[in-house]
Amino acid sequence: MLDRSEISLVRGDEIASPLQASIPDSWEGTCPVRDVLDRLGDAWSVLVVLQLEGGPSRFNALKRRVTGISQRMLTVTLRHLERDGLVTREVFPTNPPSVEYTLTPLGFLLSKALQPLTAWAFDHQGTVNKARQVFDLR
Repeated sequence: MLDRSEISLVRGDEIASPLQASIPDSWEGTCPVRDVLDRLGDAWSVLVVLQLEGGPSRFNALKRRVTGISQRMLTVTLRHLERDGLVTREVFPTNPPSVEYTLTPLGFLLSKALQPLTAWAFDHQGTVNKARQVFDLR
């Protein structure tokens, strides 16, 4: 979280950080925030990364821990995470072959960056749900 000394720009009620001032227009194809968050904004990637933070996992064990994900969606999600350099896939020469997924060093950095968001979600889920109920009653 930024403290007051790090805030560089004040426009009316809007406060922007130095980081916000350097983010390109989100509609440009070069925006790194949009590019990376497109992957993390899907329904499952963050949950898979958080589960792999505990160490390597085989496919079926991961599927059991990520409640509600289908086999197909887990496969697609793992492929995307592997393509983005966040997860590695290792095939072991057993009969039948077994596959294990592990976070890469980049994936571990992402999981560490997700910890404050995860803590915020646990701390504020009840408040968000109450706000939804109030909104839905209007």
